[in-house]
Amino acid sequence: MDFNFLVRSVRGIILDPVKEWDLIQAENKSSLYFSRNLLFPLLILTSVSAFLGSFLFTNTVLKGSYSVLSGIKYFTLLFLVIYGTTFIFRKAANAFKLSIDFKSSFKIIVFSSVPFFLCQVVTRVFESFIFINILSFFGLYILWTGIGKLIESPERKKIILTISAFIAFIALLLFANWILTLAFDKLYFSIFA
Repeated sequence: MDFNFLVRSVRGIILDPVKEWDLIQAENKSSLYFSRNLLFPLLILTSVSAFLGSFLFTNTVLKGSYSVLSGIKYFTLLFLVIYGTTFIFRKAANAFKLSIDFKSSFKIIVFSSVPFFLCQVVTRVFESFIFINILSFFGLYILWTGIGKLIESPERKKIILTISAFIAFIALLLFANWILTLAFDKLYFSIFA
């Protein structure tokens, strides 16, 4: 794992997204590289936050296994949402006759989700800081600039792609959270409780 890449990428995409997108485009690294060195560390960090928040503050009457399941559920949830949104985003772009490969759509979705991940690290541990999640909307600007840099598209199509990616992300997040919560709660109460 390349921690320098992780820190540089997160700092760059938050502080200067346009410059970072130019750098991302110039580096031309594989989606596996981005997955290993950016997505999975952020997924693990948010999952550990979900575990700690559940263990320390939320579920003080439930066994520790519930907190472990909470961390696993959150990892699975975000993994499904990122890859699902990437798939939907790519299909939407192709529907508008914009050629985009998986690698580019994956980069766009992962980097635009960085503010969301960072907010989740805080709010999964300290639920009283839920107002911080408003900062996740900065991801829309990152998404907008990423579409402009990695996909040659007219402004009208950029707006539609940005809105469709946002709706897909939110819909997948809500639906997958609902399904996974049902499954993991049933698992906990049938085996561990």
